[in-house]
Amino acid sequence: MSVRRRSLYAALLTAVLFFAPLLVPAFAQQNGQAPPEPATPASYVGSKACQECHAKEYDSYSRYSKKAHSSQSVKIMAKKLTAEELRGCFACHTTGYGRPGGFVSFEKTPELANAGCEVCHGPGSAHVASGGDPSLIKSKLAMSECERCHNAERVRNFNFKPMLFAGAH
Repeated sequence: MSVRRRSLYAALLTAVLFFAPLLVPAFAQQNGQAPPEPATPASYVGSKACQECHAKEYDSYSRYSKKAHSSQSVKIMAKKLTAEELRGCFACHTTGYGRPGGFVSFEKTPELANAGCEVCHGPGSAHVASGGDPSLIKSKLAMSECERCHNAERVRNFNFKPMLFAGAH
């Protein structure tokens, strides 16, 4: 084999080895496989971060959804509740409570004080940072995800009916 041909093969092999890791995730996603996890886990950014690209949904959520004002109910009830009961309220009435980067308190994380977009769609930092890559946010939800908060026990205890339309979509 000539020196020139060996150099060409070496350059081709180097290019394949260099670019293959970049192409595998895109190929896997096109073939129905889940996209790879981002290098750093997504964190919660609050519903206002969704407003620019999803103005119609954000407006509807802000105007009509009880979730957009859920912290008000928690604040009204807080004085009458034990710490454990309050944590139970935070789990459904705030965004990301008990999860990395989620709601901590009304003072420390006011942007996550209400049950916002990320309660259903997951932490949005990677989606926002990418300019809206749909693979970086949950778009298709299963009923089981809604039932974390909208379950039979809560319906019985609080006399409310789970809503499929929550004011945003």
